[in-house]
Amino acid sequence: MKKLDYINGLKGIGALMVYFCHFVFAFYYGAYSLLPESCHTASQIEISIGKSPLNLFYSGNGAVCLFLVFSGFVLCLSYFAGRDRKRLGAGAWKRYFRLMPMILAANILIYVLMRLGLYRNAETAVLTKSEAWFAGFNQFAPDFLKMLYESLIGCFLQGSNDYNGVLWTIPYLFWGALVVYLAAYLVGENRLRYIVYAVMILVSLTTDIYFTAVFLGFAVSDFFCTQKKGMELWKKYRALPILSFVLGLYLLSYPSIGSDMTGTIYGILPPAYTVIYHVAGAVGLLAGVLGLGSLQRFFGAKPFRFLGDVSYSLYLLHFPVIATFSCWFFLGLHESLGYHLTAGLDFLCTTALVLLLSSLSRRYLEPVSGYLEQGIRRLASGRKGEKA
Repeated sequence: MKKLDYINGLKGIGALMVYFCHFVFAFYYGAYSLLPESCHTASQIEISIGKSPLNLFYSGNGAVCLFLVFSGFVLCLSYFAGRDRKRLGAGAWKRYFRLMPMILAANILIYVLMRLGLYRNAETAVLTKSEAWFAGFNQFAPDFLKMLYESLIGCFLQGSNDYNGVLWTIPYLFWGALVVYLAAYLVGENRLRYIVYAVMILVSLTTDIYFTAVFLGFAVSDFFCTQKKGMELWKKYRALPILSFVLGLYLLSYPSIGSDMTGTIYGILPPAYTVIYHVAGAVGLLAGVLGLGSLQRFFGAKPFRFLGDVSYSLYLLHFPVIATFSCWFFLGLHESLGYHLTAGLDFLCTTALVLLLSSLSRRYLEPVSGYLEQGIRRLASGRKGEKA
């Protein structure tokens, strides 16, 4: 099936939002905590922004839900388009080897940075009033064997993320994908498969809702590929996808802190269901985009396609850059330039560096996954030939 550029672009936007989230949390924590004592402006504009839809730009949890929904959507697109079960088996056994090499590369980089004493987030957090969030990362003696375990096994089995905090999502990208491949293999051509999907979603809602995001994306993918009349109707009545997209943006922008939002546009929603809002928002946004060609062209534009291409490297590499370079930049210049000018210049320089590193990683490091897959396939084929 032809690659859907707009889906790739939206995945890239999700990864960029995670980076924005971590930079904002590090230097303007009040925009997340919504507490006056965390603010750096006399007007406490951080709180006003944090309670408005503008917080969507740095909604880390919303971005993760977007990333998981879109990941679930793309997993079986080629299968539903051609009903080739071999693609499912190939996708399943390749999954680990697609995720692991970049995780290992990022963790080795982090290990070296820690050994060199370049993590300066703890001292920076004191000045940025982000001690509750930023200060605690990577404040331990690095151990090479433990880093290897986290990279090769721990992040997949337990979501271990001592070295790279973003690895908590890996079990959802790994095990969620395997469950999806299995479901497609077993019931992908059964007329009653949507009942199975509903059971998967209900079970995950009561156990771990982030798996729900992957499964919902998978179910939407099936409908998109196989229910042609349903998609034609969805596109015909444009008001429906427009409403879905707008509602999706609204739910995705619900403040991640999950505190009482009385007096804001979110006041009608009970505060205890933030993740549910974000998952539902991601699905609503996806459904809206699938029904609107104008949005598909917008999110499929070249800048978004670039972000989609580098999204995995961007996701894995941005935090060590913030905890080292961004902190070094801030600590060196904030006294002479002032807080806000330094933070603004720091953001521009950090963004440029993160995108450059992600682009280089996409070009030179991510292909290692393909080489590894090919090597293992050749090794397995050779052993089969010997047995024969």
